[in-house]
Amino acid sequence: MIADAWTVMWKEWRELLLQRGNVRGGWVSLLITIGVFGIFLPLQSGRAWVESPALLLVWVWVPLFLVSSVVADAIAGERERHTLETLLASRLSDRSILVGKVGAAMGYGWGLTLVMLTLGLVTVNVVHGHGELVFYPPATALGAVLLTLLGAGLVSGAGVLVSLHAATVRQAAQTLSIAIMVLLFLPVLALQIVPAEWKGVVFTALGGLDTFQTVLLLAAVLLVVDLILLLLALARFQRAKLILD
Repeated sequence: MIADAWTVMWKEWRELLLQRGNVRGGWVSLLITIGVFGIFLPLQSGRAWVESPALLLVWVWVPLFLVSSVVADAIAGERERHTLETLLASRLSDRSILVGKVGAAMGYGWGLTLVMLTLGLVTVNVVHGHGELVFYPPATALGAVLLTLLGAGLVSGAGVLVSLHAATVRQAAQTLSIAIMVLLFLPVLALQIVPAEWKGVVFTALGGLDTFQTVLLLAAVLLVVDLILLLLALARFQRAKLILD
């Protein structure tokens, strides 16, 4: 299954980077994103871009938006291009197809995020290092690598689920965008609704955690959610039903 999943992942990456849509426009948009998070913002923030643990909140969201822009195409795009039947008629197993598509979206979002993390580190050292080597603190580096991977997995799993039931890529993208916005504003709304006593208990508990413990806690939560979404996708990926649709 692993070899077949890699075959699907390679197919997805090749189509994403070389064949889908306006290649020139896609590359320009991609380079702008890399430039903003890899050069412009590090230039503006200085050493805080590397040294502040608070920036983990930024990096958790970056792969979510990167993945959401491509994962909506996973199944709905195949359906629109009338290539879904060919893919499902191949010797590839259902699990290989699904895992390959989820893995391709995860790899795309996580890989680009790591490129931006590395480029930002280089930018800060060149412009703001002043002869001193600046690097991410260990807990921040672990969080940046681990949480961005799991964040990419979150949207990949959810996106494939949405794409399975969407008639068009546009519909899947809109549904996924709304879900991400709800997820983004949900903590803010929760702070307005939750009683002050409960908020005090939560803030006290979180205040006792250091960066490393916070990273592990968030990673554990994201890992559980990622696995649940993947299992749901595997359960709902029914080849016969997709062919009939």
